[in-house]
Amino acid sequence: MSATSIPAVSPTSHVTFHYCLSLEDGQIVLDTFGDKPATIQMGSGQFAEGLERCMIALSEGEERVYHLGPEDAFGPRNPELVQRVSRSLLAEHSDQSEPLEPGDLLEFPAPEGGRFAGVFKGWDGESALFDFNHPLAGQPLSFRIRIIGVL
Repeated sequence: MSATSIPAVSPTSHVTFHYCLSLEDGQIVLDTFGDKPATIQMGSGQFAEGLERCMIALSEGEERVYHLGPEDAFGPRNPELVQRVSRSLLAEHSDQSEPLEPGDLLEFPAPEGGRFAGVFKGWDGESALFDFNHPLAGQPLSFRIRIIGVL
């Protein structure tokens, strides 16, 4: 790289950037422009794959706005990810001193050692109904990004 070339984002870059995600109706979901920027290692799973694809080849100082369909952002909603959880499993992984309210987010251990989160939807008999889809799955989004630094 010559001394005058501006670094561009590659699939393995460390990138510092500001971004704003908003819904189709303009409602802002997340906005870092008035706060600290985000820094990620591309390809490490820290940021949504579809959003990372938008960043490839952008240079330091560049700002863009992308309008993404669900398949290009957080994917479509998967009805199979709405599942019942037994009261006993729920008791193992939640604070029993506070009752669950619809919309509460609860984390569960994954078989391979990680964690995954689900949104409590309500009770169905002796089971709790949880939605394990990403909250933005199935949503078209606007993604505004400004690249601050690339390593």
